Amino acid sequence: MNREELVSLYRQMVLIRVFEDKCAEMYAKAKIAGFLHLYNGQEAIAVGALAALRPDDDLVTHYRDHGYALARGLDVPAVMAELYGRSGGTTGGRGGSMHIADVSKHFWGGYAIVGGHLPLATGLAYAAVHHKTDRVVLCVMGEGSTNIGTFHATLNWAQLWRLPVIFLVENNQYAMGTALSVHSSVTEIYKKALAYDMCAERADGKDVLAMRDAVARLAERARKGEGPALLEAVTYRFRGHSMADSDVQRPREEVNEQKQRDPITMFLNDVLFKQNLIAQAEVDQIQKDVEAEVEAAAQFADASPEPELNTLYKDIYAQSVENMQVDGSLIRPATVLSRNGKHG
Repeated sequence: MNREELVSLYRQMVLIRVFEDKCAEMYAKAKIAGFLHLYNGQEAIAVGALAALRPDDDLVTHYRDHGYALARGLDVPAVMAELYGRSGGTTGGRGGSMHIADVSKHFWGGYAIVGGHLPLATGLAYAAVHHKTDRVVLCVMGEGSTNIGTFHATLNWAQLWRLPVIFLVENNQYAMGTALSVHSSVTEIYKKALAYDMCAERADGKDVLAMRDAVARLAERARKGEGPALLEAVTYRFRGHSMADSDVQRPREEVNEQKQRDPITMFLNDVLFKQNLIAQAEVDQIQKDVEAEVEAAAQFADASPEPELNTLYKDIYAQSVENMQVDGSLIRPATVLSRNGKHG
């Protein structure tokens, strides 16, 4: 990568960190409601992984999705407005923190149900094969997802059909507040793919370049028709599971020790400064510009109106309800949820 590309990776990680810190502030001020899962400490995974993919590759992720939205290039004010539940949000304020999506960016959303998005991502990979494209699907999950039946069923079918999907496991070593060794009999997550004869690797999730290289390598083999892969990214989140988490399960000494390996600081010192690719003045300017960008996004979100009530049924179906028919009858907005007199 050239200097501009490397500095861009740094800026993206700083943007995610500043954005998440602002989200924490706004949550404390009751501007953001519901659950809020922040990405502090894991920025190198999203930034590195997406730097290795094409814009038309598909992305499906879990509910810790802000970092992926920003790394994918979604509009920053729109992402913030979505967290506020406002009409200027990426999905008009309907999704909130855990359901950010942008079809134009091939970002098919964050999903709140643990592991529920794995079959959807695999379906996208099947569609890529069916339509004879060479797109790759990146499916992101936490390590807690690897203990459920959906994970194993999905990996089995993906390998059986040799689908172009990369299962990226963010192993931040805690499923909510439960340590990995307590909830999983296999603590080296990548080894779980061996049961399905699937390609599997482990990478340092705090090293943005290691993540980029690993995803680039696995994406290339997927495009060649060599099938899926599981990539375990070993990382650590700096905040609790969510803003509602008092985070008392993790030892303070452990958290502080992990913060000494901050992925942003390490990349700045070990790569950019070490190779004389950036000066302190530029670093300071990036920080200033990002803070201004995020502050402007918060102001946009605050000024954005709440969704109008008459848009309640919008986007329930892929087609607009005005043009959609079921059993030959036109569906009206007032009857979308009551076909044949029954809900659902």
